[in-house]
Amino acid sequence: MAADNSIHVRVGGQLHAHLQQQIGENGLYENASEYIRALIRRDLQTRNEAWDWLKRQLEPGLRADESEFKAVSAQDVIQRNQSRSL
Repeated sequence: MAADNSIHVRVGGQLHAHLQQQIGENGLYENASEYIRALIRRDLQTRNEAWDWLKRQLEPGLRADESEFKAVSAQDVIQRNQSRSL
């Protein structure tokens, strides 16, 4: 049997009011624990989607042949960025 890994969280003010709107008869969740678990699952999904997006963006560069790259010095990058900010 898994250990009980419970935590206790205090919320006040607007956070408490929002929590109360989300739970009970008029809310989407039966209790605060259910709502918090849903938030954590959504956060994990969002992070996974962000990593997947980043991997897709980097993949073409990682698969590219070295001949497709152009060597530039740090000074070249600094000058390029300075001209962009003007």
